[in-house]
Parts: sequence; C-alpha cells; structure tokens
Amino acid sequence: MGEQDKPRQDDVPDVGGDQESPVADNSVVDDISQTVAPPVDENHLVASSSRGRVDLGVTPAMQIASAWAWRFLVIVAAVLVIAYGMRYLSEVVVPVTVGILLTALLVPITNGLQKLRLPRGPAAGITVLGTLVVVAGLLTLVGAQIAAQFDKLSAQVGEGVQELRDLLRINFGLSEQDITDSLNRLRDTVMNGGAIGQRAAEVGTTATHAIAGLFIALFCLFFFLYQGPQIWNWVVRLFPLQAREKADSSGRKAWVSLTAFVRATIIVAAVDAIGISLGAAILGLPLVSAIGILVFVGAFVPVIGALVSGIVAVLVALVAKGPIVAIIMLAVVIGVQQLEAHVLQPFLLGRAVSVHPLAVILAIATGVVVAGIVGALIAVPTAAVLNTIVNHLAGNDVDPEPPRPIPRTIPRRRPHSPPPVDDSSV
Repeated sequence: MGEQDKPRQDDVPDVGGDQESPVADNSVVDDISQTVAPPVDENHLVASSSRGRVDLGVTPAMQIASAWAWRFLVIVAAVLVIAYGMRYLSEVVVPVTVGILLTALLVPITNGLQKLRLPRGPAAGITVLGTLVVVAGLLTLVGAQIAAQFDKLSAQVGEGVQELRDLLRINFGLSEQDITDSLNRLRDTVMNGGAIGQRAAEVGTTATHAIAGLFIALFCLFFFLYQGPQIWNWVVRLFPLQAREKADSSGRKAWVSLTAFVRATIIVAAVDAIGISLGAAILGLPLVSAIGILVFVGAFVPVIGALVSGIVAVLVALVAKGPIVAIIMLAVVIGVQQLEAHVLQPFLLGRAVSVHPLAVILAIATGVVVAGIVGALIAVPTAAVLNTIVNHLAGNDVDPEPPRPIPRTIPRRRPHSPPPVDDSSV
C-alpha cells in the first residue's frame, strides 16, 4: 500500500465539529432549565453548593423572623429549665437566698468586729449568735405581751364580733338565726376530720422544712460572713477566662444594689414600725409591740406587706376601741406609708435599684408560687439584682463606673552579672 493510497487527515470526518443542522432547533442547546438553576434573587438567602450558588427562596424578613424565633425558643426553654430546677430545689435555694440577704445586712457588723482586732471567724460567729439572740428576744416580747393581754383582748374580740353581728342584722337584713347557721356551717367545714388530719400533716411537713431551712440559712450566713470573698473568687473561676471580668463586675454591681436595697428596707421598716406603734400607743390600742413587729416584717414585702399590716392594725383598733378610733388609726397608717413611699425610699434606694411597680407585683406573685411567704419576701430583692445585672451586661448602667485601668506588668530585671575579670592583668 503506497503512501498515496493512505487516507489523509483531511478526509477523516470531524464528528464533534459537525455543522449545525439547518432544520434543528439549535437554540435550545444554549438555554438551561429553570428547575436546574433558577435565577438568583439578590434579596433571597443564597447557599453554596457543588453546582454554585443556590437561591433558597428565603426573604430577609423571614430570615430575621426565624433568627429571632429560634433564639427566643432557646431562651424560654433555658428559663423554664432553670425555674423548674429552682422550684425542685427550693428547700435549698430559698435558705441560701435568705443567707445572702442576711449577709448583705450583717456584713458591716462582722467588718466592724474585725477592725477591733477580732479574727474573721469569731467575728462571723458572734454576728450570727447576736442575730439569733435579737430575734428570740423580739419573739419573747411579743409572746409575753399577748399572754398578758389575752383575757382583755378576748373580751374585746367578743364585743367586736357582737358589733359585727349587729351591723349585719341591721344593714343586710339577716336574722340572728341566719348568722348562727352560717357560723355553724363554717365550723363544721373546718372541723371535718379528714381535713384536720390533712392540715395537720401539711403543718408538720412545713414545720420540718422550715427548721431545716433555718439551719441551712444560718450555716450559709456564717460562711458567707467568714469567707465571702473566697467563695466569690471560686464562683468567678467557674466562668471562661474571657468572661470572668464581666462576671466579676456584674456580681459586684449586683452586690451594691442588694446591700442598698436590704439596708434601706431595714431603715424604712423601722420607721414604719415606730410610727405606727407610736400611733397605736397614743390611741391606747392593745398589742402595740406585736403590731410594730408585724409592720416591720411586712415592710419587706412591698405593696402587699404594707397593706396587710395596715389592715391588721386597723382591725385591732376597730375591735378594741370602735370605728372612730379605727378611722384615726387608718389615717396614721396611710400617713406613715406615704412618708415611706415618697420620701424615704427614693432618698435611700436611689435610681440604681429602682424597680417598676408592675415588676414588683409580678415578682411577688412569682415568689409566692415558687416558695410561698418566704418567696414573697425574697422576690423583690431578687428582681432588683437581676435588673442591675441585665442593665450592666447591656451597657445601660445608671451610674456607670469609669473603666478599670489595665494592670501593667513590670518586666523583671535580671541581676547584674559581675564584670569579667581580665586575665592579662593578673
């Protein structure tokens, strides 16, 4: 086979380079189906894939709404878990909280004893024991006063009940028999055997929990007074290194608000108790000391505590002295509480621990649901502390502190080495 018989390169047809058919719809090749690669909208969320950018069809409004939604659900879930844990461990959480509140109140006494050259441990022990003695003395005083005036008070209560019966009969048209039947039905309901047994069991369980909580609170109080800074340093070390400075500053801000709240509340409660007790003594009411202590304790529950203690004082005046003296006692209670609300509290608390009245009511309601009466006592200071922490973390401090100076590390100087010895001079 000669060289002229071999096929030339030009004679081989180029399959890939065929000419377009004049009858085919050749423009389809240049197009692409929308289901394969839809047009990308700049306002939609775009995700990367092996085939390039893919439009997910999510608008910016939906992106923002979904981002807020899942974060909100996570926060709500975390709050519910924390609330459930606190309620489940309320027999421990509540005494520890009471111990913290008492520490904020009593730590100046421990510091003062320490300044008198007394070691920190004995100073904390003396503070705790002194507190127990004062509380026991007040309870003894109230009990002695009630026991001394019990007969007189019982007669006055009987007279007051008879006056109430007369008012019901005259103003509401009730007969003596109707009132007696209602009282008998009420007595039968209360004296139900099963109910009494159940109430006795509940009272016994509550008393046991109260005694256990008292010992836990006193134990925490002693160690908070004795080793408070060391305990706080340990708590700060639980946070990541980058968050420790913010956690420490938040805790210190919260402590300032807590001490201001507790100490101001003590002063306000003392003023309320003294003012209302003086009014009761001037009007010649019985149980003046008991009324004063009730007003003092009630001042720790804003709004509700003052209302309840004021009602008790007015009822004692109504039973003991009649409606005219009760109206005068009501005026005394209102005057003292107005002085507290508009003069003492704004002056002593200031803006740093101010909490909206709606937040106060909601906090008290939550505290009652979680821990009963003790929860109502600790609800408002807890809300004040949380308010301070949130404002500090958000950068909305009422009175922001100047930035802390960054400590400078002084480089260590190496000790001077002795000058070299010249051997040639020897």
